[in-house]
Amino acid sequence: MNTLLLRYLGDTPQLRIIDFFLDNRSDYSKKEILDGAGMSKTTLYKVWPDLEQLNVVIPARKFGNTTLFKLNRDAIIVKQVISLDSTLSKTAMENAAKSKKNAKIVEV
Repeated sequence: MNTLLLRYLGDTPQLRIIDFFLDNRSDYSKKEILDGAGMSKTTLYKVWPDLEQLNVVIPARKFGNTTLFKLNRDAIIVKQVISLDSTLSKTAMENAAKSKKNAKIVEV
């Protein structure tokens, strides 16, 4: 199921990766990211350099030969996406509350 963010902005590989990190606040290997974001290895490796270049994702630590990455919450792009995601969630909750209230009014 697509999140509000993906439904609103589009289901792109870059947004799927960002959305994965927004839902999972830790550090992950590329394998865990591609599994969690539901994409192929080819797609991940195609878009990954852009995400690193824009500092959207950054290395967090090394675990053996594997580098674990995290979302760079200090990057302006990430802050803007987080803000938009929060606004979308707030709007959806307000709309759901209004719908529920209107449904009760109709029942009376």
